Amino acid sequence: MKLIPEVFAQAKIEIKQPPQFRVSEIGQLISAVVGTLMILAALIAFLYLIMGGISWITSGGDKANMETARNKITHAIVGLIIVGAAWAIMTLVQNFLGVNIIGSGGITLPQPY
Repeated sequence: MKLIPEVFAQAKIEIKQPPQFRVSEIGQLISAVVGTLMILAALIAFLYLIMGGISWITSGGDKANMETARNKITHAIVGLIIVGAAWAIMTLVQNFLGVNIIGSGGITLPQPY
């Protein structure tokens, strides 16, 4: 009887570590936070505008509900104008002073493989 040696498939298993969130300077962190907050504020104001529109549509002609919906829409538009003005002012400050207020500025974020 002939003995057949056992053969096992050998595969190289490599475990990748997820990339880490790295900030080399505190200014970069502040810059990323400010940019993120500006985007979140604009999204929240836009969602509030949509909610006001839905309230207007579903008010059914009731004066009180229409007034509430109109106030929501007005407040959302004012919020979007304020966020846009703050973005423009920070962009102007960036250009005139040469500082990086909005943007990643060298922050390494985790990337998918």
